[in-house]
Amino acid sequence: MRIFSLFLFLCLLLAACGNPKSDTSKKQTLDQKLVAYPDSVELLIEKGNVLMDSLAFDKALNFGAKAYRLDSNNMEARVLYAECLINKPNRSADDIFRAFTMYQNLVKKAPKNVPALIGLANTFVLLNDHDNAFKYINKALRIDKTYRDAYILKGTIYKLEDNIKLAISSYETAVQQDPNYFMTYLLLGSLYEYENNPLCIEKYTTAYQLQPRNIEVIYALAFAKEKFGQEASAQRLYRKMTKVDSTFADGFFHLGYLAQFTYNQPDSAMFFYKKAAKVNPQHIPSYHNMGLLYEDRNDLTNALFSYAKALKVDSTYQLSKDRVSVLRKRI
Repeated sequence: MRIFSLFLFLCLLLAACGNPKSDTSKKQTLDQKLVAYPDSVELLIEKGNVLMDSLAFDKALNFGAKAYRLDSNNMEARVLYAECLINKPNRSADDIFRAFTMYQNLVKKAPKNVPALIGLANTFVLLNDHDNAFKYINKALRIDKTYRDAYILKGTIYKLEDNIKLAISSYETAVQQDPNYFMTYLLLGSLYEYENNPLCIEKYTTAYQLQPRNIEVIYALAFAKEKFGQEASAQRLYRKMTKVDSTFADGFFHLGYLAQFTYNQPDSAMFFYKKAAKVNPQHIPSYHNMGLLYEDRNDLTNALFSYAKALKVDSTYQLSKDRVSVLRKRI
């Protein structure tokens, strides 16, 4: 099972703002300064941008909202807050509209503010207005032709329009502007994977080298290696996932999947599926595959029980429905 949210293709992250006191490139130092100066708008903005860069959108929103509340006239605080609104988990139509209004006002007051122009373009993408999105992207690039996020957003639009060739070209241009930004490699990898091109492994590997403890990055690389026949390497990465974040059910699921279908280790497979289901009681594929393992043991009662758990979560899950139909004829 592969889960890649549309978030991955729509998130446009702003560069971290400078700290007026000193270099706070180390996360620990920034956190310490925030303890000492919890109402520093500059530090709140910097922390918010650090979290945005690590895709921790829900946490970034707390800092962006506080910075905006403390100084609603601060241009960087307003840009950050608007960015948080359109990237926050479970964003609503109202969030998008609020961000859209904020960006419009920002662009009116500062028509050459590139992050605001790209933010406005991003809201147009969310509103499915690609023509206006390109309009503001091009305005931003006329001001700063090296602005990484402009090319990322262009790539995102092309991806949404199923123009994979131009999407890849745009993301490659973004890489040229900022070769140390892991997200662009992740986006490139996803496109090459979509085309069943093993080059995705190279892109994911670069992202992994930049972010070796990022769960989404590890998962992307592990899944690609599993898909293209590098099962042993994939297995090592899935194991790392479970150590980095023991609450990420898909790491356990894929370890079970490999044990079941690649290494013929049913006991290990059952162990990992149970771990996945414990971490996420709604993890349907784990219940289904446990059912298959019980069938192999001729334990039809527990097989039906496992399929029932899957169908309790999603009554339309066809794989489990099919197995239940088959087993009922055998009982």
